[in-house]
Amino acid sequence: MSFDFEKPIAEINKRIDGLKEASRIGNIDLSVQIKNLEKTRDELKQKIYSSLTTWQRIQIARHPQRPYSADYVKLVFKDFIELHGDRTFGDDQAILCGIATFDDSPVVVVGHQKGRTLKENMDRNFGMAHPEGYRKAMRVMKLAGKFNRPIVTFIDTSGAYPGIAAEERGQAEAIARNLRDMSSLKVPVVSIVIGEGGSGGALGIGVSNKVLCLENAYYSVISPEGAAAILFRDGSKASKAAQAMKITAKDLLSLKIIDEVIKEPLGGAHCDPSVVAENIKAALSKYLRQYETMSCKEIVDERYLKFRKIGIYEDVAGIESNGKKTKKSLQKK
Repeated sequence: MSFDFEKPIAEINKRIDGLKEASRIGNIDLSVQIKNLEKTRDELKQKIYSSLTTWQRIQIARHPQRPYSADYVKLVFKDFIELHGDRTFGDDQAILCGIATFDDSPVVVVGHQKGRTLKENMDRNFGMAHPEGYRKAMRVMKLAGKFNRPIVTFIDTSGAYPGIAAEERGQAEAIARNLRDMSSLKVPVVSIVIGEGGSGGALGIGVSNKVLCLENAYYSVISPEGAAAILFRDGSKASKAAQAMKITAKDLLSLKIIDEVIKEPLGGAHCDPSVVAENIKAALSKYLRQYETMSCKEIVDERYLKFRKIGIYEDVAGIESNGKKTKKSLQKK
Protein backbone atom coordinates (compact mmCIF):
# COMPACT_ATOMS: atom_id res chain seq x y z
CA MET A 1 0.00 0.00 0.00
CA SER A 2 1.25 3.48 -0.88
CA PHE A 3 -0.23 6.93 -0.39
CA ASP A 4 -0.60 9.63 -3.07
CA PHE A 5 2.51 11.45 -1.88
CA GLU A 6 4.50 8.19 -2.16
CA LYS A 7 3.58 7.51 -5.81
CA PRO A 8 6.75 9.11 -7.27
CA ILE A 9 8.84 6.78 -5.07
CA ALA A 10 6.74 3.78 -6.13
CA GLU A 11 7.27 4.66 -9.79
CA ILE A 12 11.05 4.70 -9.39
CA ASN A 13 10.95 1.41 -7.48
CA LYS A 14 8.97 -0.09 -10.36
CA ARG A 15 11.61 1.06 -12.84
CA ILE A 16 14.40 -0.35 -10.65
CA ASP A 17 12.62 -3.72 -10.47
CA GLY A 18 12.21 -3.66 -14.26
CA LEU A 19 15.91 -3.04 -14.82
CA LYS A 20 16.85 -5.81 -12.38
CA GLU A 21 14.57 -8.24 -14.18
CA ALA A 22 15.95 -7.21 -17.59
CA SER A 23 19.49 -7.62 -16.29
CA ARG A 24 18.68 -11.11 -15.02
CA ILE A 25 16.88 -12.32 -18.15
CA GLY A 26 19.21 -10.75 -20.72
CA ASN A 27 22.41 -11.25 -18.76
CA ILE A 28 23.15 -7.51 -19.20
CA ASP A 29 25.08 -5.36 -16.73
CA LEU A 30 22.70 -2.54 -15.78
CA SER A 31 24.22 -1.91 -12.35
CA VAL A 32 25.15 1.72 -13.13
CA GLN A 33 21.62 2.60 -14.23
CA ILE A 34 20.15 0.81 -11.21
CA LYS A 35 22.54 2.58 -8.84
CA ASN A 36 21.65 5.99 -10.33
CA LEU A 37 17.93 5.30 -9.96
CA GLU A 38 18.40 4.14 -6.37
CA LYS A 39 20.27 7.36 -5.60
CA THR A 40 17.47 9.41 -7.17
CA ARG A 41 14.90 7.45 -5.17
CA ASP A 42 16.73 7.93 -1.88
CA GLU A 43 17.07 11.68 -2.48
CA LEU A 44 13.38 11.91 -3.34
CA LYS A 45 12.44 9.95 -0.19
CA GLN A 46 14.51 12.30 1.94
CA LYS A 47 12.81 15.31 0.35
CA ILE A 48 9.27 13.95 0.71
CA TYR A 49 9.53 12.58 4.26
CA SER A 50 11.35 15.62 5.64
CA SER A 51 8.47 17.90 4.67
CA LEU A 52 5.34 15.87 5.40
CA THR A 53 2.11 17.73 6.15
CA THR A 54 0.08 16.97 9.27
CA TRP A 55 -2.45 14.98 7.26
CA GLN A 56 0.26 12.92 5.59
CA ARG A 57 1.70 11.99 9.00
CA ILE A 58 -1.77 10.95 10.15
CA GLN A 59 -2.06 8.71 7.10
CA ILE A 60 1.26 7.06 8.03
CA ALA A 61 0.04 6.67 11.65
CA ARG A 62 -2.93 4.71 10.28
CA HIS A 63 -0.95 2.55 7.83
CA PRO A 64 -2.36 -1.01 8.00
CA GLN A 65 1.16 -2.50 8.19
CA ARG A 66 2.31 -0.22 11.00
CA PRO A 67 3.55 -2.19 14.04
CA TYR A 68 1.00 -2.60 16.84
CA SER A 69 1.48 -3.09 20.58
CA ALA A 70 1.93 -6.87 20.31
CA ASP A 71 4.69 -6.35 17.72
CA TYR A 72 6.63 -4.04 20.01
CA VAL A 73 6.10 -6.36 22.97
CA LYS A 74 7.91 -9.11 21.02
CA LEU A 75 10.72 -6.78 19.92
CA VAL A 76 11.29 -4.78 23.11
CA PHE A 77 10.55 -7.14 26.02
CA LYS A 78 11.32 -10.70 27.06
CA ASP A 79 9.28 -13.42 28.77
CA PHE A 80 5.92 -11.72 28.16
CA ILE A 81 2.95 -13.43 29.83
CA GLU A 82 -0.47 -12.08 28.89
CA LEU A 83 -3.11 -11.57 31.59
CA HIS A 84 -6.81 -11.67 30.78
CA GLY A 85 -10.14 -10.41 32.10
CA ASP A 86 -11.42 -7.58 34.27
CA ARG A 87 -12.95 -9.93 36.93
CA THR A 88 -16.29 -8.19 36.34
CA PHE A 89 -17.59 -8.81 32.82
CA GLY A 90 -15.09 -10.36 30.42
CA ASP A 91 -11.85 -10.10 28.50
CA ASP A 92 -11.58 -7.21 26.04
CA GLN A 93 -9.07 -8.12 23.33
CA ALA A 94 -8.73 -4.46 22.32
CA ILE A 95 -6.48 -4.08 25.39
CA LEU A 96 -3.32 -6.17 25.71
CA CYS A 97 -1.96 -6.61 29.26
CA GLY A 98 0.78 -8.67 30.78
CA ILE A 99 4.02 -8.99 32.71
CA ALA A 100 7.46 -9.08 31.08
CA THR A 101 11.12 -8.29 31.63
CA PHE A 102 13.01 -5.28 30.31
CA ASP A 103 16.75 -4.90 30.86
CA ASP A 104 16.50 -7.98 33.11
CA SER A 105 13.98 -6.21 35.38
CA PRO A 106 10.27 -7.05 35.74
CA VAL A 107 7.76 -4.62 34.21
CA VAL A 108 4.05 -4.52 33.41
CA VAL A 109 2.95 -3.80 29.84
CA VAL A 110 -0.45 -2.46 28.75
CA GLY A 111 -1.47 -1.42 25.24
CA HIS A 112 -4.24 -0.96 22.74
CA GLN A 113 -4.24 -3.74 20.16
CA LYS A 114 -5.71 -3.61 16.65
CA GLY A 115 -6.01 -6.55 14.27
CA ARG A 116 -4.40 -7.29 10.91
CA THR A 117 -7.24 -9.26 9.32
CA LEU A 118 -10.96 -8.56 9.30
CA LYS A 119 -11.56 -11.34 11.84
CA GLU A 120 -8.83 -10.03 14.16
CA ASN A 121 -10.23 -6.52 13.92
CA MET A 122 -13.70 -7.79 14.74
CA ASP A 123 -12.32 -9.66 17.75
CA ARG A 124 -10.28 -6.63 18.87
CA ASN A 125 -12.94 -4.10 17.85
CA PHE A 126 -10.40 -2.20 15.72
CA GLY A 127 -8.48 -1.25 18.86
CA MET A 128 -11.45 0.58 20.42
CA ALA A 129 -11.79 -0.71 23.96
CA HIS A 130 -14.98 -1.38 25.91
CA PRO A 131 -15.16 -0.53 29.64
CA GLU A 132 -14.01 -4.04 30.57
CA GLY A 133 -10.81 -3.31 28.65
CA TYR A 134 -10.04 -0.27 30.78
CA ARG A 135 -10.98 -2.17 33.94
CA LYS A 136 -8.63 -4.99 32.91
CA ALA A 137 -5.86 -2.45 32.32
CA MET A 138 -6.41 -0.90 35.73
CA ARG A 139 -6.49 -4.30 37.43
CA VAL A 140 -3.09 -5.15 35.95
CA MET A 141 -1.65 -1.69 36.73
CA LYS A 142 -2.72 -2.07 40.38
CA LEU A 143 -0.93 -5.42 40.33
CA ALA A 144 2.17 -3.54 39.19
CA GLY A 145 1.75 -1.13 42.10
CA LYS A 146 1.41 -4.00 44.56
CA PHE A 147 4.65 -5.64 43.40
CA ASN A 148 6.52 -2.39 42.68
CA ARG A 149 6.91 -2.91 38.93
CA PRO A 150 7.22 -0.02 36.44
CA ILE A 151 4.43 0.25 33.88
CA VAL A 152 4.86 0.76 30.13
CA THR A 153 1.77 1.54 28.04
CA PHE A 154 1.41 1.63 24.25
CA ILE A 155 -1.28 4.02 23.01
CA ASP A 156 -2.84 3.25 19.63
CA THR A 157 -6.58 3.82 19.32
CA SER A 158 -8.93 6.12 17.45
CA GLY A 159 -10.91 6.34 20.70
CA ALA A 160 -12.87 4.30 23.22
CA TYR A 161 -15.79 2.39 21.72
CA PRO A 162 -18.89 4.66 21.81
CA GLY A 163 -21.55 1.97 21.25
CA ILE A 164 -24.69 1.39 23.32
CA ALA A 165 -23.34 -1.78 24.98
CA ALA A 166 -20.20 0.06 26.10
CA GLU A 167 -22.25 2.91 27.54
CA GLU A 168 -24.56 0.47 29.32
CA ARG A 169 -21.55 -1.15 30.99
CA GLY A 170 -20.16 2.22 32.13
CA GLN A 171 -17.66 3.42 29.53
CA ALA A 172 -17.31 6.94 30.90
CA GLU A 173 -17.06 5.70 34.49
CA ALA A 174 -14.38 3.15 33.60
CA ILE A 175 -12.20 5.75 31.88
CA ALA A 176 -12.74 8.31 34.64
CA ARG A 177 -11.79 5.73 37.27
CA ASN A 178 -8.59 4.95 35.34
CA LEU A 179 -7.68 8.65 35.22
CA ARG A 180 -8.15 8.90 38.98
CA ASP A 181 -6.41 5.66 39.92
CA MET A 182 -3.48 6.05 37.51
CA SER A 183 -2.76 9.50 38.94
CA SER A 184 -2.06 7.94 42.35
CA LEU A 185 -0.01 4.89 41.26
CA LYS A 186 3.20 4.71 43.28
CA VAL A 187 5.24 3.20 40.46
CA PRO A 188 6.55 5.02 37.37
CA VAL A 189 4.40 4.94 34.22
CA VAL A 190 5.85 5.58 30.77
CA SER A 191 3.44 5.82 27.82
CA ILE A 192 4.36 5.67 24.14
CA VAL A 193 1.96 6.82 21.42
CA ILE A 194 2.76 4.39 18.58
CA GLY A 195 -0.02 5.27 16.12
CA GLU A 196 -3.32 6.94 16.85
CA GLY A 197 -3.86 8.62 20.19
CA GLY A 198 -7.55 9.42 20.26
CA SER A 199 -9.33 11.26 23.06
CA GLY A 200 -10.31 9.61 26.36
CA GLY A 201 -9.71 6.22 24.82
CA ALA A 202 -6.02 7.05 24.72
CA LEU A 203 -5.90 8.88 28.03
CA GLY A 204 -7.52 5.89 29.78
CA ILE A 205 -4.05 4.27 29.82
CA GLY A 206 -2.03 7.47 29.39
CA VAL A 207 -1.88 9.27 32.75
CA SER A 208 1.86 8.83 32.95
CA ASN A 209 5.08 10.27 34.30
CA LYS A 210 6.49 10.44 30.79
CA VAL A 211 4.59 10.48 27.50
CA LEU A 212 6.64 9.68 24.40
CA CYS A 213 5.44 9.75 20.81
CA LEU A 214 6.68 8.10 17.63
CA GLU A 215 7.61 10.57 14.92
CA ASN A 216 4.58 9.87 12.74
CA ALA A 217 2.03 9.21 15.49
CA TYR A 218 -0.54 11.73 16.71
CA TYR A 219 -2.26 12.49 20.01
CA SER A 220 -5.51 14.43 20.08
CA VAL A 221 -8.70 15.18 21.95
CA ILE A 222 -10.69 14.24 18.83
CA SER A 223 -10.03 12.75 15.41
CA PRO A 224 -9.44 15.20 12.53
CA GLU A 225 -12.61 13.88 10.87
CA GLY A 226 -14.62 14.55 14.04
CA ALA A 227 -13.15 18.02 14.42
CA ALA A 228 -13.92 18.82 10.76
CA ALA A 229 -17.51 17.66 11.19
CA ILE A 230 -17.92 20.01 14.17
CA LEU A 231 -15.95 23.01 12.91
CA PHE A 232 -16.75 22.94 9.20
CA ARG A 233 -19.87 20.73 9.12
CA ASP A 234 -17.89 18.63 6.63
CA GLY A 235 -15.86 15.58 7.59
CA SER A 236 -14.06 15.63 4.25
CA LYS A 237 -12.12 18.69 5.44
CA ALA A 238 -10.21 16.55 7.93
CA SER A 239 -6.83 17.57 6.49
CA LYS A 240 -7.65 21.24 7.08
CA ALA A 241 -8.77 20.53 10.65
CA ALA A 242 -5.67 18.42 11.33
CA GLN A 243 -3.38 21.29 10.38
CA ALA A 244 -5.12 23.61 12.84
CA MET A 245 -5.23 21.08 15.69
CA LYS A 246 -1.43 20.83 16.24
CA ILE A 247 -1.50 17.10 16.93
CA THR A 248 1.75 15.82 15.39
CA ALA A 249 4.65 14.70 17.57
CA LYS A 250 6.61 17.85 16.75
CA ASP A 251 3.69 20.10 17.72
CA LEU A 252 3.01 18.13 20.90
CA LEU A 253 6.64 18.42 21.98
CA SER A 254 6.66 22.19 21.44
CA LEU A 255 3.47 22.47 23.51
CA LYS A 256 5.09 20.29 26.23
CA ILE A 257 2.28 17.75 26.10
CA ILE A 258 4.78 14.97 25.39
CA ASP A 259 8.33 14.55 26.67
CA GLU A 260 10.17 13.12 23.66
CA VAL A 261 9.76 12.26 19.98
CA ILE A 262 11.04 8.81 19.02
CA LYS A 263 12.53 8.68 15.53
CA GLU A 264 11.17 6.45 12.77
CA PRO A 265 12.91 5.31 9.57
CA LEU A 266 12.05 7.10 6.31
CA GLY A 267 8.62 5.96 5.23
CA GLY A 268 7.38 5.17 8.72
CA ALA A 269 7.70 2.53 11.42
CA HIS A 270 6.33 -0.22 9.16
CA CYS A 271 9.40 0.10 6.90
CA ASP A 272 11.74 -1.18 9.64
CA PRO A 273 10.06 -2.08 12.95
CA SER A 274 13.33 -3.35 14.46
CA VAL A 275 14.91 0.13 14.21
CA VAL A 276 11.91 1.69 15.96
CA ALA A 277 12.04 -1.03 18.63
CA GLU A 278 15.69 -0.19 19.33
CA ASN A 279 14.80 3.49 19.64
CA ILE A 280 11.99 2.61 22.05
CA LYS A 281 14.39 0.46 24.11
CA ALA A 282 16.85 3.34 24.39
CA ALA A 283 14.14 5.77 25.50
CA LEU A 284 12.68 3.34 28.06
CA SER A 285 16.11 2.56 29.50
CA LYS A 286 16.82 6.26 29.93
CA TYR A 287 13.55 7.12 31.65
CA LEU A 288 13.05 4.02 33.79
CA ARG A 289 16.57 4.39 35.15
CA GLN A 290 15.64 7.85 36.47
CA TYR A 291 13.01 6.38 38.79
CA GLU A 292 15.21 3.79 40.47
CA THR A 293 16.33 6.29 43.11
CA MET A 294 13.04 8.22 43.45
CA SER A 295 10.60 7.68 46.31
CA CYS A 296 6.95 6.76 45.74
CA LYS A 297 5.89 10.27 46.73
CA GLU A 298 8.32 11.85 44.29
CA ILE A 299 6.99 9.65 41.48
CA VAL A 300 3.36 10.55 42.23
CA ASP A 301 4.18 14.26 42.60
CA GLU A 302 6.06 14.33 39.30
CA ARG A 303 3.08 12.80 37.48
CA TYR A 304 0.68 15.30 39.09
CA LEU A 305 2.83 18.31 38.19
CA LYS A 306 3.29 17.10 34.62
CA PHE A 307 -0.43 17.35 33.92
CA ARG A 308 -0.88 20.55 35.94
CA LYS A 309 1.68 22.27 33.70
CA ILE A 310 -0.01 21.35 30.43
CA GLY A 311 -1.87 24.11 28.64
CA ILE A 312 -2.44 27.85 28.70
CA TYR A 313 -5.35 29.62 30.34
CA GLU A 314 -6.65 33.18 30.35
CA ASP A 315 -6.52 34.97 33.68
CA VAL A 316 -9.01 37.83 33.96
CA ALA A 317 -8.77 39.69 37.28
CA GLY A 318 -12.19 41.30 36.98
CA ILE A 319 -13.80 44.70 36.36
CA GLU A 320 -12.80 47.86 38.21
CA SER A 321 -15.35 50.10 39.93
CA ASN A 322 -15.28 52.58 37.03
CA GLY A 323 -16.43 49.85 34.65
CA LYS A 324 -13.08 49.34 32.92
CA LYS A 325 -11.76 45.84 32.50
CA THR A 326 -8.48 45.04 34.14
CA LYS A 327 -5.55 43.78 32.10
CA LYS A 328 -5.76 40.24 30.74
CA SER A 329 -2.77 37.97 30.71
CA LEU A 330 -1.95 34.52 29.40
CA GLN A 331 -0.20 32.32 31.90
CA LYS A 332 0.95 28.75 32.02
CA LYS A 333 -0.40 26.76 34.92
